[in-house]
Amino acid sequence: MDAKAPLEAWYGLARKADWSSPVDVKGDFRSASILQNGRAVFNIAGNKYRLVVKIHYRRRIVYIRFIGTHTQYDAIDAQKI
Repeated sequence: MDAKAPLEAWYGLARKADWSSPVDVKGDFRSASILQNGRAVFNIAGNKYRLVVKIHYRRRIVYIRFIGTHTQYDAIDAQKI
């Protein structure tokens, strides 16, 4: 899987992050898309894959909601998954 190394790199950065707001996320990942209700979308492996997370900023917890190709991402509602 060509997403393994980029996902591991994202995980390494996210694990060390101290995101208290969407501004903090954008500071670490400029290409991240910030959605409503703590959702964020990250481009993985040169935008070949998408990672959707829900972030509980107050508790500093990130929940992975979806990992898939760009085509698979287009078929979901990132706000609800």
